[in-house]
Amino acid sequence: MDPKNISPVNSPKRKVPLEFTRNIGIAAHIDAGKTTTTERILYYTGVVHKIGEVHEGTTVTDWMEQERERGITITSAAISCGWTTKEGLFAKIPQQINLIDTPGHVDFTAEVERSLRVLDGAVAVFCSVAGVQPQSETVWRQMDKYQVPRLAFINKMDRTGADFLGAVEDIRKKLGGNAHPLFLNIGSAEEFRGLIDLVKMRAYIYDESDPLGVAYQEAEIPEHWLETAKQWRESLLEALADFDDELAMKFLEGAAVSPDEMRRAIRSATIALKFIGVIPGSAFKNKGVQMLLDAVVHYLPSPLDLPPMKAFRDDGSTVEVRPDDKGPLSALGFKLMTDPYVGKLVFCRVYRGQLRKGESFYNPRTRHTERISRLMVMKADMREDIDVAYAGDICAIIGAKGVITGDTLCERSSDEALEPPTFPNPVISMSIEPKSKADQEKLSLALQRLAEEDPTFQVSSNQETGQTIIAGMGELHLDIIRDRLFREFKVDANAGRPQIAYRETITTPADGEGKFIRQSGGRGQYGHVVVRIEPAEKGSGLEVINEIVGGVIPKEYIKPSQEGILEGARNGVVAGYPVIDLKVRIIDGSFHEVDSSELAFKMAGIFAFKDAMKKAIPILLEPIMNVEVAAPEEYQGDIMGDLNRRRGQIQKMEMKGTLANIDVLVPLEMMFGYATDVRSLTKGRANYSMEPSHFEQVPASILQRIIEASTRTVARS
Repeated sequence: MDPKNISPVNSPKRKVPLEFTRNIGIAAHIDAGKTTTTERILYYTGVVHKIGEVHEGTTVTDWMEQERERGITITSAAISCGWTTKEGLFAKIPQQINLIDTPGHVDFTAEVERSLRVLDGAVAVFCSVAGVQPQSETVWRQMDKYQVPRLAFINKMDRTGADFLGAVEDIRKKLGGNAHPLFLNIGSAEEFRGLIDLVKMRAYIYDESDPLGVAYQEAEIPEHWLETAKQWRESLLEALADFDDELAMKFLEGAAVSPDEMRRAIRSATIALKFIGVIPGSAFKNKGVQMLLDAVVHYLPSPLDLPPMKAFRDDGSTVEVRPDDKGPLSALGFKLMTDPYVGKLVFCRVYRGQLRKGESFYNPRTRHTERISRLMVMKADMREDIDVAYAGDICAIIGAKGVITGDTLCERSSDEALEPPTFPNPVISMSIEPKSKADQEKLSLALQRLAEEDPTFQVSSNQETGQTIIAGMGELHLDIIRDRLFREFKVDANAGRPQIAYRETITTPADGEGKFIRQSGGRGQYGHVVVRIEPAEKGSGLEVINEIVGGVIPKEYIKPSQEGILEGARNGVVAGYPVIDLKVRIIDGSFHEVDSSELAFKMAGIFAFKDAMKKAIPILLEPIMNVEVAAPEEYQGDIMGDLNRRRGQIQKMEMKGTLANIDVLVPLEMMFGYATDVRSLTKGRANYSMEPSHFEQVPASILQRIIEASTRTVARS
């Protein structure tokens, strides 16, 4: 491509034209080698001069303390680098690669979700020994959802048991990807020493005396590999012929196909989501990363290669947002981060126009205008101040106080909202409280900030128990939240299981009488109420009906009597939980001309209700959850057995492709820790959702345990 023929949508002031910009993400199953691959990319592109290692805690993109301690990626890190290929369509043209290293752990799936929403292409990393792992499937589905063109990097070719072609076949079978090798590995495990380029039909042999992998020799394909390479090149050409008519004609006629013709066909098929090129390598042993960088430049799209984004207006109409430095501003705030030095950072992907320091933008959600005080390019936890960000750029802004994840930054005249990323609902919750009263306000502020940053982390207050409840994607997710509370916000907090909101009801009608009589000299207290209670329909709550006739209880004492009944119903007689699904009728009573009062009748109402409850055979109810589990068919039996052990009642089971969908009703008490258990049971390949269904009677076998626990709680209070 001639640099002189760049598109007129580029601003003459931008350093790297849109055609030569790549916004890519590195995504995979946990421990497949994403961060190690990213570190090698940064080394070979000259961003860092010393290779960082995950096991040493010296990586650039895993900069959080928790990441370096645990050796995992928790938050996606953005970083920019440059690369120039020696040959091909973009030969000797400097390219800018904006790279995001995403987490692999399923608890941090939101980080992957929002990164893929704003990226143009991705590199899916797979382990050559394990092939397609459970979280690989989740990441792949996320890429499909946002229609992200991708390459596959089969990592860890230096490991014993490495099988490059087996991993390629795994991608085809398990993920349904049209995957084809672009390179072949020369040897594997300890014998892995180079790659064969099927496009050029040349070999790259690494110099074992150079541990950094910079020195490699381009050579003829070794004789004993030549026939295999020819067969796989033929297979690659056959696959590409399906997407390129000109190449198909040459292939059928047996004519020679040039490397650049093959590169054009691979590029167009990849961008059209019809083809996945696969590259073997070992990031840890510094082999194959340069070839991966060449492939990123050759085959993954620039912002101009993709369909325009859709934006929505208030009137329901949609408009297309195409990359253009000279158009009106349209950018998406896809991630928030609290920085200890500069405050709230908003990560943005600019789709059209320019973001400028000191200028203002309009937020269609809040209907407010905000000013950008600082504009930066992020390099993991480092930052570089800039004056302007152009279309296709990923940057961070300071000063946007009202922006949340998914907000659009635009001009007031255009008033358009880009589609925000979507996030899964939290699946696990626990209560949290500060260890001291002095920390109460700090805790509230810290939780609010963390919830702003992370859309899958939610904070709520349980009105019945008075607890603060935090909810997230898994126990590791909430453990990291607690750790961040302590380290970043200096709040020490205790966490525990949230109390289950049990209920009480009755099984048979009964009458109850309540008298409140106090005589202590002078005016006394007198109230007398008789009630009849009876079971009501499920879900009907509590209804109090006045059936007093003849003025046996004066009108002014009816309301206090009803208030007493309602107060009595807040604490039942079985274990002190609220009473539901019954009708209470006030049928009789008496009063004293001098001694009766509102307080006396309120107390009489409480006593009458409690008396009737004891006679009406009360029972304890527990919340039942409607749970839907989706898992590969081979785990169906294990999951159903586990749900039965949790007192689950299977409602239905159906197959959808290779997934078994199981609907089951399970008591909430038995669902704590299920997120972790179901992942262990299915190697992380199952998903589940849970929502409240109804209340059911607690079995007699566990009733006593709940009553004892309730008694202990009351005693502590």
